Amino acid sequence: MASTAPAREGTREFDLVPSDNTRLANLCGPLDENLRLIETRLEVRIQRRGDTFRVTGAQAPRAEELLRELYEQTLTEEVTPERVHLALRAHEAGRAPTPADEQSVRVPRGGIRARGTHQREYLDHIHKSDLTFGIGPAGTGKTYLAVACAVEALQADRVRRLVLVRPAVEAGERLGFLPGDLTQKVDPYLRPMYDALYEMMGFDRVSRFMERNVIEVAPLAFMRGRSLNDAFIILDEAQNTTVEQMKMFLTRIGFGSKAVVTGDVTQTDLPQGRQSGLSHVINILRGVEGVAFTFFDAHDVVRHPLVQRIVKAYEAREGSQ
Repeated sequence: MASTAPAREGTREFDLVPSDNTRLANLCGPLDENLRLIETRLEVRIQRRGDTFRVTGAQAPRAEELLRELYEQTLTEEVTPERVHLALRAHEAGRAPTPADEQSVRVPRGGIRARGTHQREYLDHIHKSDLTFGIGPAGTGKTYLAVACAVEALQADRVRRLVLVRPAVEAGERLGFLPGDLTQKVDPYLRPMYDALYEMMGFDRVSRFMERNVIEVAPLAFMRGRSLNDAFIILDEAQNTTVEQMKMFLTRIGFGSKAVVTGDVTQTDLPQGRQSGLSHVINILRGVEGVAFTFFDAHDVVRHPLVQRIVKAYEAREGSQ
Protein backbone atom coordinates (compact mmCIF):
# COMPACT_ATOMS: atom_id res chain seq x y z
CA MET A 1 0.00 0.00 0.00
CA ALA A 2 1.30 3.49 -0.88
CA SER A 3 2.56 5.47 2.09
CA THR A 4 2.13 9.10 3.04
CA ALA A 5 4.84 10.76 5.13
CA PRO A 6 3.86 13.24 7.85
CA ALA A 7 4.10 16.80 6.55
CA ARG A 8 3.14 20.27 7.56
CA GLU A 9 -0.27 21.61 6.57
CA GLY A 10 -0.46 22.37 2.83
CA THR A 11 2.22 19.82 1.94
CA ARG A 12 1.81 16.13 1.08
CA GLU A 13 4.69 13.71 0.63
CA PHE A 14 3.92 10.18 -0.54
CA ASP A 15 5.14 7.20 -2.58
CA LEU A 16 3.35 5.64 -5.53
CA VAL A 17 3.80 1.90 -5.31
CA PRO A 18 4.53 -0.57 -6.65
CA SER A 19 7.43 1.38 -8.12
CA ASP A 20 7.42 1.06 -11.91
CA ASN A 21 9.40 3.46 -14.10
CA THR A 22 7.23 2.78 -17.16
CA ARG A 23 4.04 3.57 -15.26
CA LEU A 24 5.58 6.65 -13.67
CA ALA A 25 6.63 7.95 -17.10
CA ASN A 26 3.08 7.32 -18.32
CA LEU A 27 1.67 9.23 -15.34
CA CYS A 28 3.97 12.23 -15.70
CA GLY A 29 3.76 12.48 -19.50
CA PRO A 30 6.41 13.80 -21.91
CA LEU A 31 8.47 16.49 -20.17
CA ASP A 32 6.14 16.10 -17.15
CA GLU A 33 3.29 17.81 -19.05
CA ASN A 34 0.65 15.94 -17.04
CA LEU A 35 2.16 17.14 -13.77
CA ARG A 36 2.36 20.70 -15.09
CA LEU A 37 -1.32 20.55 -16.01
CA ILE A 38 -2.26 19.44 -12.50
CA GLU A 39 -0.06 22.17 -11.02
CA THR A 40 -1.76 24.84 -13.12
CA ARG A 41 -5.31 23.69 -12.51
CA LEU A 42 -5.00 23.03 -8.76
CA GLU A 43 -2.46 25.80 -8.07
CA VAL A 44 0.01 23.46 -6.39
CA ARG A 45 3.69 22.64 -6.85
CA ILE A 46 4.69 19.03 -7.57
CA GLN A 47 8.22 17.71 -7.03
CA ARG A 48 9.25 14.14 -7.78
CA ARG A 49 12.23 11.95 -7.03
CA GLY A 50 11.68 8.46 -8.38
CA ASP A 51 8.36 7.23 -7.02
CA THR A 52 8.31 9.81 -4.19
CA PHE A 53 6.10 12.86 -4.75
CA ARG A 54 5.98 16.07 -2.75
CA VAL A 55 2.99 18.35 -3.39
CA THR A 56 2.74 21.83 -1.90
CA GLY A 57 -0.29 24.13 -1.92
CA ALA A 58 -3.76 24.59 -0.49
CA GLN A 59 -5.13 21.78 -2.68
CA ALA A 60 -2.27 19.35 -2.03
CA PRO A 61 -4.62 16.62 -0.63
CA ARG A 62 -6.75 16.78 -3.75
CA ALA A 63 -3.67 16.63 -5.98
CA GLU A 64 -2.42 13.57 -4.08
CA GLU A 65 -5.77 11.83 -4.51
CA LEU A 66 -5.78 12.63 -8.21
CA LEU A 67 -2.20 11.38 -8.72
CA ARG A 68 -3.03 8.10 -6.97
CA GLU A 69 -6.11 7.57 -9.16
CA LEU A 70 -4.21 8.33 -12.35
CA TYR A 71 -1.37 6.02 -11.29
CA GLU A 72 -3.87 3.17 -10.93
CA GLN A 73 -5.05 3.86 -14.46
CA THR A 74 -1.50 3.52 -15.85
CA LEU A 75 -1.96 -0.25 -15.45
CA THR A 76 -4.41 -0.38 -18.34
CA GLU A 77 -4.19 2.83 -20.39
CA GLU A 78 -2.12 5.79 -21.46
CA VAL A 79 -2.57 8.84 -19.25
CA THR A 80 -2.88 11.68 -21.74
CA PRO A 81 -3.45 15.39 -21.01
CA GLU A 82 -7.05 14.79 -22.09
CA ARG A 83 -7.36 12.04 -19.49
CA VAL A 84 -5.93 14.33 -16.81
CA HIS A 85 -8.30 17.12 -17.86
CA LEU A 86 -11.32 14.84 -17.50
CA ALA A 87 -10.16 13.58 -14.10
CA LEU A 88 -9.68 17.16 -12.94
CA ARG A 89 -13.19 18.00 -14.11
CA ALA A 90 -14.63 15.16 -12.06
CA HIS A 91 -12.78 16.41 -8.98
CA GLU A 92 -13.91 19.98 -9.60
CA ALA A 93 -17.48 18.66 -9.60
CA GLY A 94 -16.85 17.47 -6.04
CA ARG A 95 -16.47 13.75 -6.61
CA ALA A 96 -13.91 11.24 -7.76
CA PRO A 97 -14.32 9.52 -11.14
CA THR A 98 -16.27 6.26 -11.11
CA PRO A 99 -16.55 3.43 -13.67
CA ALA A 100 -19.90 4.93 -14.72
CA ASP A 101 -17.98 7.97 -15.96
CA GLU A 102 -16.44 5.80 -18.65
CA GLN A 103 -19.32 4.50 -20.69
CA SER A 104 -18.21 3.61 -24.17
CA VAL A 105 -19.57 3.16 -27.65
CA ARG A 106 -18.21 0.22 -29.62
CA VAL A 107 -16.97 0.93 -33.13
CA PRO A 108 -14.90 -1.30 -35.46
CA ARG A 109 -11.64 0.27 -34.30
CA GLY A 110 -12.33 -0.01 -30.56
CA GLY A 111 -14.29 1.83 -27.91
CA ILE A 112 -15.12 5.53 -27.78
CA ARG A 113 -15.37 6.68 -24.17
CA ALA A 114 -17.87 9.22 -22.92
CA ARG A 115 -16.88 10.84 -19.66
CA GLY A 116 -18.58 13.37 -17.45
CA THR A 117 -22.20 13.98 -16.57
CA HIS A 118 -23.25 15.70 -19.79
CA GLN A 119 -21.58 13.22 -22.12
CA ARG A 120 -23.16 10.28 -20.27
CA GLU A 121 -26.54 12.03 -20.38
CA TYR A 122 -26.04 12.69 -24.09
CA LEU A 123 -25.35 9.02 -24.85
CA ASP A 124 -28.34 7.97 -22.77
CA HIS A 125 -30.58 10.38 -24.68
CA ILE A 126 -29.29 9.14 -28.05
CA HIS A 127 -29.95 5.51 -27.11
CA LYS A 128 -33.44 6.15 -25.72
CA SER A 129 -34.86 9.02 -27.84
CA ASP A 130 -35.76 9.23 -31.51
CA LEU A 131 -34.52 12.82 -31.71
CA THR A 132 -31.67 14.20 -29.59
CA PHE A 133 -30.23 17.71 -29.53
CA GLY A 134 -26.64 18.24 -28.35
CA ILE A 135 -26.09 21.96 -27.81
CA GLY A 136 -22.93 23.63 -26.54
CA PRO A 137 -19.47 24.97 -27.36
CA ALA A 138 -16.92 23.43 -29.68
CA GLY A 139 -14.75 20.67 -28.27
CA THR A 140 -17.37 19.03 -26.06
CA GLY A 141 -17.66 15.85 -28.15
CA LYS A 142 -21.17 16.50 -29.53
CA THR A 143 -20.49 15.47 -33.13
CA TYR A 144 -17.86 12.85 -32.38
CA LEU A 145 -20.08 10.91 -29.96
CA ALA A 146 -23.06 11.19 -32.31
CA VAL A 147 -21.01 9.74 -35.19
CA ALA A 148 -19.79 6.96 -32.87
CA CYS A 149 -23.38 6.07 -31.94
CA ALA A 150 -24.34 6.09 -35.62
CA VAL A 151 -21.46 3.75 -36.53
CA GLU A 152 -22.37 1.44 -33.63
CA ALA A 153 -26.02 1.32 -34.75
CA LEU A 154 -24.98 0.51 -38.32
CA GLN A 155 -22.64 -2.29 -37.22
CA ALA A 156 -25.39 -3.77 -35.02
CA ASP A 157 -27.90 -3.64 -37.93
CA ARG A 158 -30.24 -1.36 -35.99
CA VAL A 159 -30.24 0.95 -39.03
CA ARG A 160 -29.53 0.34 -42.70
CA ARG A 161 -27.72 3.58 -43.49
CA LEU A 162 -26.09 6.68 -42.05
CA VAL A 163 -26.92 10.15 -43.30
CA LEU A 164 -24.59 12.89 -42.09
CA VAL A 165 -25.75 16.42 -42.88
CA ARG A 166 -24.31 19.93 -42.52
CA PRO A 167 -25.55 23.30 -43.76
CA ALA A 168 -23.06 24.99 -46.08
CA VAL A 169 -23.65 28.59 -45.06
CA GLU A 170 -20.05 29.44 -44.21
CA ALA A 171 -19.83 30.68 -47.79
CA GLY A 172 -23.23 32.31 -47.55
CA GLU A 173 -24.62 29.39 -49.60
CA ARG A 174 -23.16 31.15 -52.66
CA LEU A 175 -20.86 28.34 -53.72
CA GLY A 176 -20.56 29.11 -57.41
CA PHE A 177 -17.02 30.45 -57.16
CA LEU A 178 -15.72 27.12 -55.86
CA PRO A 179 -14.48 24.55 -58.43
CA GLY A 180 -16.25 21.26 -59.15
CA ASP A 181 -19.82 20.01 -58.89
CA LEU A 182 -22.05 20.74 -55.88
CA THR A 183 -20.77 17.74 -53.90
CA GLN A 184 -17.17 18.86 -54.41
CA LYS A 185 -18.08 22.45 -53.51
CA VAL A 186 -19.45 21.49 -50.11
CA ASP A 187 -16.83 18.83 -49.30
CA PRO A 188 -14.68 21.20 -47.20
CA TYR A 189 -17.64 21.87 -44.88
CA LEU A 190 -18.25 18.14 -44.39
CA ARG A 191 -14.60 17.24 -43.76
CA PRO A 192 -14.91 16.93 -39.94
CA MET A 193 -17.53 14.21 -40.37
CA TYR A 194 -15.37 12.33 -42.88
CA ASP A 195 -12.45 12.51 -40.44
CA ALA A 196 -14.52 11.01 -37.60
CA LEU A 197 -15.74 8.19 -39.85
CA TYR A 198 -12.22 7.38 -41.08
CA GLU A 199 -10.92 7.25 -37.51
CA MET A 200 -13.69 4.91 -36.33
CA MET A 201 -14.06 2.63 -39.35
CA GLY A 202 -10.97 3.01 -41.50
CA PHE A 203 -10.66 4.64 -44.92
CA ASP A 204 -11.33 1.51 -47.00
CA ARG A 205 -14.50 0.50 -45.17
CA VAL A 206 -15.91 4.03 -45.26
CA SER A 207 -15.16 4.27 -48.99
CA ARG A 208 -16.96 0.97 -49.69
CA PHE A 209 -19.99 2.04 -47.66
CA MET A 210 -20.13 5.38 -49.44
CA GLU A 211 -19.93 3.70 -52.85
CA ARG A 212 -22.92 1.52 -51.86
CA ASN A 213 -24.71 4.58 -50.41
CA VAL A 214 -24.81 2.97 -46.96
CA ILE A 215 -23.09 6.12 -45.71
CA GLU A 216 -24.17 9.43 -47.19
CA VAL A 217 -22.54 12.73 -46.32
CA ALA A 218 -24.59 15.55 -47.76
CA PRO A 219 -25.30 19.28 -47.53
CA LEU A 220 -28.61 20.23 -45.93
CA ALA A 221 -30.00 21.40 -49.29
CA PHE A 222 -30.01 17.76 -50.47
CA MET A 223 -32.55 16.79 -47.79
CA ARG A 224 -35.55 18.64 -49.21
CA GLY A 225 -38.34 16.35 -50.41
CA ARG A 226 -36.83 13.17 -48.93
CA SER A 227 -38.12 10.74 -46.30
CA LEU A 228 -35.40 8.75 -44.54
CA ASN A 229 -36.44 5.37 -43.14
CA ASP A 230 -34.25 2.97 -41.10
CA ALA A 231 -31.49 5.56 -40.97
CA PHE A 232 -29.31 7.25 -38.38
CA ILE A 233 -29.31 10.93 -39.32
CA ILE A 234 -26.96 13.56 -37.88
CA LEU A 235 -27.34 17.28 -38.53
CA ASP A 236 -24.10 19.00 -37.52
CA GLU A 237 -23.48 22.77 -37.12
CA ALA A 238 -27.24 23.20 -36.79
CA GLN A 239 -26.86 26.78 -35.53
CA ASN A 240 -26.36 27.66 -39.20
CA THR A 241 -29.82 26.50 -40.23
CA THR A 242 -32.69 28.93 -40.66
CA VAL A 243 -36.01 28.27 -38.93
CA GLU A 244 -37.42 26.97 -42.22
CA GLN A 245 -34.45 24.68 -42.85
CA MET A 246 -34.66 23.20 -39.37
CA LYS A 247 -38.34 22.39 -39.82
CA MET A 248 -37.58 20.88 -43.22
CA PHE A 249 -34.84 18.68 -41.79
CA LEU A 250 -36.86 17.45 -38.81
CA THR A 251 -39.75 16.40 -41.06
CA ARG A 252 -37.38 14.12 -43.05
CA ILE A 253 -37.26 11.59 -40.18
CA GLY A 254 -38.95 8.37 -41.31
CA PHE A 255 -39.93 5.05 -39.71
CA GLY A 256 -37.18 3.22 -37.84
CA SER A 257 -34.92 6.25 -37.93
CA LYS A 258 -33.05 8.12 -35.23
CA ALA A 259 -31.78 11.69 -35.53
CA VAL A 260 -29.18 13.73 -33.64
CA VAL A 261 -28.84 17.50 -34.06
CA THR A 262 -25.70 19.24 -32.82
CA GLY A 263 -24.63 22.87 -32.72
CA ASP A 264 -23.47 25.89 -30.76
CA VAL A 265 -26.05 28.67 -30.62
CA THR A 266 -23.32 31.24 -29.86
CA GLN A 267 -21.47 30.69 -33.15
CA THR A 268 -23.97 31.19 -35.95
CA ASP A 269 -22.74 32.21 -39.40
CA LEU A 270 -26.18 33.20 -40.68
CA PRO A 271 -26.59 36.65 -42.24
CA GLN A 272 -27.42 39.36 -39.73
CA GLY A 273 -31.12 39.44 -38.91
CA ARG A 274 -31.76 35.74 -39.65
CA GLN A 275 -32.83 33.68 -36.63
CA SER A 276 -31.00 30.42 -36.05
CA GLY A 277 -33.23 27.38 -36.45
CA LEU A 278 -31.40 25.75 -33.53
CA SER A 279 -32.16 28.60 -31.13
CA HIS A 280 -35.77 28.62 -32.31
CA VAL A 281 -36.34 24.88 -31.99
CA ILE A 282 -35.27 24.78 -28.32
CA ASN A 283 -38.43 26.61 -27.31
CA ILE A 284 -40.61 24.74 -29.81
CA LEU A 285 -39.70 21.14 -28.92
CA ARG A 286 -38.76 21.24 -25.23
CA GLY A 287 -41.08 18.81 -23.49
CA VAL A 288 -42.20 17.02 -26.66
CA GLU A 289 -42.30 13.24 -26.18
CA GLY A 290 -39.46 11.43 -27.94
CA VAL A 291 -37.26 14.56 -28.08
CA ALA A 292 -34.31 15.02 -25.69
CA PHE A 293 -31.91 17.93 -25.14
CA THR A 294 -28.40 17.86 -23.69
CA PHE A 295 -26.76 21.22 -22.98
CA PHE A 296 -22.97 21.26 -22.74
CA ASP A 297 -20.91 24.07 -21.23
CA ALA A 298 -17.29 25.19 -20.96
CA HIS A 299 -16.55 22.54 -18.33
CA ASP A 300 -17.23 19.83 -20.93
CA VAL A 301 -14.56 21.02 -23.40
CA VAL A 302 -12.21 18.12 -24.12
CA ARG A 303 -9.51 19.99 -26.00
CA HIS A 304 -6.46 21.98 -24.96
CA PRO A 305 -7.18 23.58 -21.55
CA LEU A 306 -6.76 26.97 -23.24
CA VAL A 307 -9.90 26.26 -25.28
CA GLN A 308 -11.88 25.82 -22.08
CA ARG A 309 -10.58 29.13 -20.75
CA ILE A 310 -11.44 30.86 -24.05
CA VAL A 311 -15.00 29.51 -23.96
CA LYS A 312 -15.41 30.62 -20.34
CA ALA A 313 -14.15 34.10 -21.19
CA TYR A 314 -16.66 34.45 -24.02
CA GLU A 315 -19.48 33.11 -21.81
CA ALA A 316 -18.59 35.65 -19.11
CA ARG A 317 -18.52 38.50 -21.64
CA GLU A 318 -21.85 37.51 -23.19
CA GLY A 319 -23.38 37.13 -19.74
CA SER A 320 -22.33 40.63 -18.75
CA GLN A 321 -23.95 42.03 -21.89
